[in-house]
Amino acid sequence: MFPSKNIIIIGPAHPLRGGLASYNERLAKQFQDEGHQVSIYTFSLQYPSFLFPGTTQFSTEPAPANTNIKVCINSINPFNWLKIGRQLKKAKPDLIVVRYWLPFMGPCLGTILRRVKKNKHTKIVCLADNIIPHEKRIGDKPFTKYFIGPIDAFITMSDKVMADLKIYAPHKPAKFVAHPLYDNFGAKISTAEARAELNIDLNTPLLLFFGFIRKYKGLDILFDAMKILQASRPDIKLLVAGEFYEDRQHYDEQIAALGITPQLILKTDFIPDSEVKYYLCAADVVLQPYRNATQSGVTPLAYHFEKPMIVTNVGGLPSLVPDHKVGLIAEPTANDIAAKILEYFQLGEGYFTPNLISEKKKYSWAIMTETILGIANCK
Repeated sequence: MFPSKNIIIIGPAHPLRGGLASYNERLAKQFQDEGHQVSIYTFSLQYPSFLFPGTTQFSTEPAPANTNIKVCINSINPFNWLKIGRQLKKAKPDLIVVRYWLPFMGPCLGTILRRVKKNKHTKIVCLADNIIPHEKRIGDKPFTKYFIGPIDAFITMSDKVMADLKIYAPHKPAKFVAHPLYDNFGAKISTAEARAELNIDLNTPLLLFFGFIRKYKGLDILFDAMKILQASRPDIKLLVAGEFYEDRQHYDEQIAALGITPQLILKTDFIPDSEVKYYLCAADVVLQPYRNATQSGVTPLAYHFEKPMIVTNVGGLPSLVPDHKVGLIAEPTANDIAAKILEYFQLGEGYFTPNLISEKKKYSWAIMTETILGIANCK
């Protein structure tokens, strides 16, 4: 056990929405449950509109209970960066945990943290979702280098991000901790209850693609796989649950060209936190047909709801989904994904459930907080 600390988390949180916000709020709860004083500093402006492809950055859900969230960081205003940096320098928290997922945030967060370090007290640990982004832009390298400067230590949640980090910060302390379970979306419910809520027939073999839709996630590959399945298993349906983060026109054109509309159930609005359980619990198996990946927030969701996965052999996905134990590993091709889907339904959900139940025990929030405090030398 570590003595009580004053901890500040910097990153997305309510009223912002999405996986990063949910993660930060859950991490804050874990620290609080362990006796620490915790605040989250989130963004009053997170992205300018040209960087945000969705419909809105804001949640319609209520704020998490008993969580101190300060909405104060403007990602594009340098005067704000200096102001927040001075505030945090003066406050002298024992520990700052900062999320890094996009080089665009490098100048803002790097400037704030440089100011903080002048107090000669605060330890700064970065929870790195990505170091090298999925979709590259001008400025990525200098922005990331600038951000890394004031960081004392790093936590990564995939081997891929650890390898990328070593390119930029080979001598800074860093540890790998698997992404903890998203257990803040409610308890597992029955398939029958979930499908009744979504108006999906209980007897339909159901695949789930969940989360924001971006090119690197390979939904188009999965659509091609559905065309392959049309000949032998037209009864299998794919539930796509998540918002388009790119132009959907080419997906609509692909669906029409393939003639797979009867095999699809499209729920392509943002899925609120309170509804996540229905989609996960309705599915027979969760598909992650990614072209490339670091780690995925969908994997701990599937673990929490004890749903088998079919993931592609890219990035950090295979290490988190032991083949033929909690799911199946496919090459990122339509033919192999289709073959694995057929294999899954031959094996059945019961084949994977015992291993899912035992494997999920590895992904605890207590392990994450212990590692963060340990690498920060918060004794």
